[in-house]
Amino acid sequence: MLGQREDRSSEHLAGGNDFRASVLEGLSRPHKSLSSRFLYDAKGSELFEEITRLPEYYPTRTETAILEAHAAEIVDGVPDGSVLVEFGSGSSCKTEILLGKLPRLSAYVAIDVSQSALRAAKLRLASHFPHLEIYPILGDFSDRLTLPASIANRRKIGFFPGSTIGNFEPAEAVRLLNHFRTILSPGGRLVVGVDLKKDPAMLVRAYDDACGVTAAFDLNLLARINREVGGTFDLASFRHKAIYNADEGRIEMHLESKRDQDVRVSDRVFHFRAGETIHTENAYKYAIAEFRDLARAAQWQPRRVWTDKNNLFSVHELIAA
Repeated sequence: MLGQREDRSSEHLAGGNDFRASVLEGLSRPHKSLSSRFLYDAKGSELFEEITRLPEYYPTRTETAILEAHAAEIVDGVPDGSVLVEFGSGSSCKTEILLGKLPRLSAYVAIDVSQSALRAAKLRLASHFPHLEIYPILGDFSDRLTLPASIANRRKIGFFPGSTIGNFEPAEAVRLLNHFRTILSPGGRLVVGVDLKKDPAMLVRAYDDACGVTAAFDLNLLARINREVGGTFDLASFRHKAIYNADEGRIEMHLESKRDQDVRVSDRVFHFRAGETIHTENAYKYAIAEFRDLARAAQWQPRRVWTDKNNLFSVHELIAA
């Protein structure tokens, strides 16, 4: 499941034209697909917050428990006056665990696509850490970013929780980690949350819960297309489907057509065969050694790793090579 979902809200930098173009392009492919970033309108964000509290969805509570148990170790060695940079900060709730162990941090940079999430996080953190400089940056963390000039030359530690890295194809993940290294260098450090490989049945349950909340979250994307791009999707004619692709090491979310049907989107008509799907999300799972190899490919040196007692989730420390 999209790690970004833990902290992302409904506001996106992508405008309506970008959404329309992406939808039309994705539905025109031989294997229909839509970008998972479009799952997060206001309703989708509300549904995801509900997902994080479900008993089947272990990543949020497991990563939080790891951070709470090991925060002092994770930030050990961070020089006084350093800057914490979070990629996809959202509500910054997990970040607060680390900030509590960094009393001599000089600044916190929160990068997110949601103006309202940035505003709310800044107000809350400013009240808890009144001496901390807080810099909200509205933007996509995968795009070129410029840090404020006043902190550009300070030592930096990056934070990328939620296993968001798993939503990128491995080659894309390497490029993203390289991008982060450029932003955090010289002498940068990166703390990354990574979901681990495990029993496929457990993974499928996490992405297809018994209460149907994840199904509603996935189907809500079709409702958004209907509302914003003039779609005619009949939501009752599609079902949510989560599968584990063992060859790729990833969970896939799909919306499957229950029957042969035609759907109009804007001025285009798309035919669906019974059983045909729209691929809406990937969530790659890694063994610890696999992710460390991925980090090395992006010119990071893997250091310490923290896991929970059941080895469900991992938090990695990387040092810029």
